[in-house]
Amino acid sequence: MTETKKPGPDSRPRLRRQPQQARSRARVEAILGAADRLLSQEGYEALTMRRVAEEAGVPVGSIYQFYPDKGAVVDALGRRYLEAFASAIEELVARAVAGELTDLVGTVVDVYGELFRSQPGGMALWAGRHLSPELARADEASNALIADGLRRIVEHLTGAPGGERARRATRMVVWAANAVLHEVFKGDGEPDLETVDELKRMLDGYWEDLRGRLATDEG
Repeated sequence: MTETKKPGPDSRPRLRRQPQQARSRARVEAILGAADRLLSQEGYEALTMRRVAEEAGVPVGSIYQFYPDKGAVVDALGRRYLEAFASAIEELVARAVAGELTDLVGTVVDVYGELFRSQPGGMALWAGRHLSPELARADEASNALIADGLRRIVEHLTGAPGGERARRATRMVVWAANAVLHEVFKGDGEPDLETVDELKRMLDGYWEDLRGRLATDEG
């Protein structure tokens, strides 16, 4: 129940070369930050290498030193989003093991809702599904990782292995929560936080039902 998991799907971007010096790392950060802003404000079609260079305040040639094409920039950005989701579930597992996760559903929804809210470029990318095959596979792996983390939390909180019932249930929770949170945070305006509250109510009911069924299985 407390085994250590590897931190997420393979997050290595298709870099031409790895930035070694602080100046190069800062430039890569500026490039990815510019790409995120363009995705969120102007959409995928506006994301050209020249526009990224203008937004980042760097020569366009410097982008090609690290990324061979627009697709590589998008992949790097997408993998960064997924890394944040993978790190979040590991932190939640640790909190559960430490006895600090007293409101499972509310905490999980709030943590992931904040990640959705803070990644407008990611929302634009996933809404348009402008994903390479590699990034699409990484997305699937990320969802599987989150579901597995939730399974570990459920097993810890219930004190018993959940088996296939817990695995199926946590996959369903990830699918349902993803769909709702994407809808809530995909727009440019203020998110509908009442819908987030409804999601919590829905998942609270499911969690109580699941706990009862897992207790019956044990009995």
